[in-house]
Amino acid sequence: MKMYRQGDLLFKEVKAIPEGGKVRKSGHILEGEATGHIHRLAELEQAEVLEVGDGLFVSVGENGVSIVHEDHKTIELPPGNFEVIRQREYAPDEIRNVCD
Repeated sequence: MKMYRQGDLLFKEVKAIPEGGKVRKSGHILEGEATGHIHRLAELEQAEVLEVGDGLFVSVGENGVSIVHEDHKTIELPPGNFEVIRQREYAPDEIRNVCD
């Protein structure tokens, strides 16, 4: 299993995306942040972002796709299916999502 990380997002390769997914309305945007910086797909025609329940997945076409963010180095995802996992952190008062 291959994994890739960009800031607070982990892309974990999966054999298949669970059924019942819906194409994300924001299309190329994976995660937005309070600062306005976003993780996004650079080549819209090469991948599809799907929401399945509370999960987020990316299906990448045969040419791969670039994930870009203003504060991080661009990463390249090869063809395949990936679960997008947002890093979380523990604080004494709560467990919360990391904002990078």
